[in-house]
Amino acid sequence: MNLLDIPFIARVRRNHGLEHATIHLLAQQNPGLRVVGRTTPGGFYLYGNLTTKQVRAAVEQALSRLQKGETNLTVHPHCGTNLATAGLLAGLSAFAVLFPRTRRRWDQLPSAILAATLSTIAAQPLGMILQARVTTSPDVHNVIVKRITSRQQNQFTVHHVETTTY
Repeated sequence: MNLLDIPFIARVRRNHGLEHATIHLLAQQNPGLRVVGRTTPGGFYLYGNLTTKQVRAAVEQALSRLQKGETNLTVHPHCGTNLATAGLLAGLSAFAVLFPRTRRRWDQLPSAILAATLSTIAAQPLGMILQARVTTSPDVHNVIVKRITSRQQNQFTVHHVETTTY
């Protein structure tokens, strides 16, 4: 069995893709919107100044559009996958430069900074590829939205979008 097909992981990937699609649509409808998402096996959370009506409409439209084949909606440039990819590549490249102790550490610092910077630049397209192939899935054909709940947390609203499959 493919690791990505394990039910727990498959649920997270589907919900992550639906979360991204929802955020894409909310951003199109609300220019300048600041929203953060967090995916779980049972759905996803949206943190931002949104009404439940806005979230419900965006989730329903996102689900419909994904089911019709708009797979590009599952990839988002501000995803944490991109940040994690950048951190991992920058850290590994700096470590690789600093690992051979042929010179003093301070003499190697410019090379480590250059390696980390180049890795960070490369991480953006690589992170997008990882999203499309690993951390999200557009396969939402049997997904339904169970409920959407909201609560206030400090200065913003948290929406929980619960999903299930049939």
